[in-house]
Amino acid sequence: MKRLLILLALVSTVAATEYSVDISGFAFDPATLTVMEGDTVTWTNLDQVAHTVTADDASWDSGTLNHGESWSHTFDASGTWDYHCTIHPMMTGTVIVEASSDVEQGSWGAVKELFN
Repeated sequence: MKRLLILLALVSTVAATEYSVDISGFAFDPATLTVMEGDTVTWTNLDQVAHTVTADDASWDSGTLNHGESWSHTFDASGTWDYHCTIHPMMTGTVIVEASSDVEQGSWGAVKELFN
């Protein structure tokens, strides 16, 4: 039973996570976010004016988000992703995506040890 509980705990640490970024006061909050590969970030526009969430390299773009609207993006590759609002270019943010392979290998290594 103890092995099963540990296995479930380890597997849950590898599962993708969802994060939220508020767009409020002409800023992204948090402005910098660190996630793992496979995680999803959802931006929600809390301002009364429209905004966008656009990667600096144009690899992803929310389109126009009006008040109360949200948009999500799943990050499948590691790296640093700078983004901005195309309507208000002074609004900037960064998503740092860490490789998940190291975590997965470490977790599965621990699981293998339980059954040896």
